[in-house]
Amino acid sequence: MQPSTNNNSELSIINCQLSILYEDNHLIAVNKTCRDIVQGDKTGDMPLSEKLKVWLKVKYNKPGNVFVGVTHRLDRPVSGVVLFAKTSKALARLNEMFRLGEVRKTYWAIVKNKPAADEGELVHWLVRNEKQNKSYAYDAERPNSKKAILHYRVIARSENYYLLEIDLKTGRHHQIRCQLSKMGCPIKGDLKYGFPRSNRDGGISLHARKAELIHPVSKQALTIVAPVPDDPLWRALSMHPSAL
Repeated sequence: MQPSTNNNSELSIINCQLSILYEDNHLIAVNKTCRDIVQGDKTGDMPLSEKLKVWLKVKYNKPGNVFVGVTHRLDRPVSGVVLFAKTSKALARLNEMFRLGEVRKTYWAIVKNKPAADEGELVHWLVRNEKQNKSYAYDAERPNSKKAILHYRVIARSENYYLLEIDLKTGRHHQIRCQLSKMGCPIKGDLKYGFPRSNRDGGISLHARKAELIHPVSKQALTIVAPVPDDPLWRALSMHPSAL
């Protein structure tokens, strides 16, 4: 049985929108763009999880529903690695791994202001404002706050910008965006956290560069790297020897 013309047309459209970084029987990883949402929201836009279901259904000529489990999320304006589960076994195990902090995620961020030090650890207490969909960072614990820790280092610089590599120690709402802004280094394009101008593509210059984990089923070490967005500044900074 051959896929229908309509399905092929739908697949060709989605193929143009998806960049598959890794796939096996249990996992699939996508390089998300700043235009994508991971799960459905009030915008009604088709999320990555649904695009993947269509892609898998047509690619493998699957009858019935296709399983795609969401294991973690990235903010809409952020690009980079997103992991999905293709089986319920992988989903349950990945959820537990994320809960225990066993998936290491490395981010890259472009900032205009020079950090006070080329490398350091940021420790803040974050309070989330649900109505504003924004978090606020404080130097001391406050009511309803959550401790947020990240390590950063400058890995490249241009005449006007700095590329930071960030190792998240905790996973809080808008953590990187909020903490870098608190440090005086808002991410390029991030109007919500203090950068004065938006990026042309509507995103912000924060990229989930790498995910490292032990495969939840095969138990093999797995490293998934997402190429940076197709943008002159990203390309220039990512070619710096420290970033390679």
